[in-house]
Amino acid sequence: MTNPVQHKHIVLGVTGSIAAYKAAEIASRLTQQGALVDVILTESACQFIAPLTFQSVTGRKAYVDAHLWGGEGHVTHIGLGHNADLMVIAPASANTMAKLAHGIGDNLLSVTALAAKCPLMIVPAMDAGMYDHTATQANVTILKSRGATFIGPEEGHLASGLVGLGRMSEPAKVISAIRWKMGKSGPLHGKKIVVSAGPTREALDPVRFLTNHSSGRQGYAVAQAALDRGAAVTLISGPADLTAPYGISLIPVTTAAEMTDAVLRESKDAFALIMTAAVADFRPAQKAANKIKKGSDTLTLELESTTDILKAVAAQKTQTGFPQNTIGFAAESQDLLENAQAKLEVKKLDLIVANDITVPGAGFTGTTNQVTLLFADGRRETLPLQEKSAVAEAIIDTLC
Repeated sequence: MTNPVQHKHIVLGVTGSIAAYKAAEIASRLTQQGALVDVILTESACQFIAPLTFQSVTGRKAYVDAHLWGGEGHVTHIGLGHNADLMVIAPASANTMAKLAHGIGDNLLSVTALAAKCPLMIVPAMDAGMYDHTATQANVTILKSRGATFIGPEEGHLASGLVGLGRMSEPAKVISAIRWKMGKSGPLHGKKIVVSAGPTREALDPVRFLTNHSSGRQGYAVAQAALDRGAAVTLISGPADLTAPYGISLIPVTTAAEMTDAVLRESKDAFALIMTAAVADFRPAQKAANKIKKGSDTLTLELESTTDILKAVAAQKTQTGFPQNTIGFAAESQDLLENAQAKLEVKKLDLIVANDITVPGAGFTGTTNQVTLLFADGRRETLPLQEKSAVAEAIIDTLC
């Protein structure tokens, strides 16, 4: 399993904001993913959340201003700053951002930021009008010019009861951004990978459509695994109730025709195309202009074939050489390996991922999958039933 934050030293700075409770979840989730998280709280942050909370979720000491002059002396900030692979300040108040912009080192967090040689990520949180203020925006410009990455803030309800720009981004988004930042130098750095995911929908009338049970989870997991290894990922997604990982270029589509156009366009310069989407094989020959009324006990629909995307990709690859690698999926309910092998050959794939959707735990909607990898050179590898994220790791491993 590849996780870009595993064994990485991350300094998490927490400043005075009601959003400090979100930092505890960030620290906890990073620790669960194998990161070594050192938390520094400002004096104001301690008014909102206790250092003990962070020590409990990270298993490591949480630092406050007293430690700057404590038993470890004046070198505490040097040790923290020099050992860090990434420094994240979440939530970051307007006051702390001003200190960072102007090199003011008057507490443990700000002097650690001055000593740190690693990338800096800032997750602002402040009340209405403060982020938009001219002074704050000038500080943001300075920090961005020095390479700082900003996550948020978001529009929403604020502590004052007002609604505006200043709400701290949710922990899931921050964690996703951290993974993106830490994975950028991975083995697939600089390589474009296109992933399709989810179902398509083909309209019968203004109310109804034909679709399938695909949740998009496997495709989104593949996109995350590619991102973790440093790839530039384009995710072409049919309707799915999922959040795309931070750092991904998302192209939403609805119909098979829209997905065809997007896949052919985006794969023209791609290192790899991974087609996990469950694309409709048929669509109504004609969409009814108005809602179809129930006039009898039966309804006859005339369907026509949609474009076979992987065949179109194979034709494009013959002419241009792109995508350099093509990976398909075969979700079958019978004759799994025979059907997958035929699809591999006809569509000129480099690899096909075959799964029997009748196997318990390997269907569309769950979080697990069991697959067999069939390679163009005749190799086959059957993987155990496991989380879809682990399946995604195995697929991306074949490209590294």
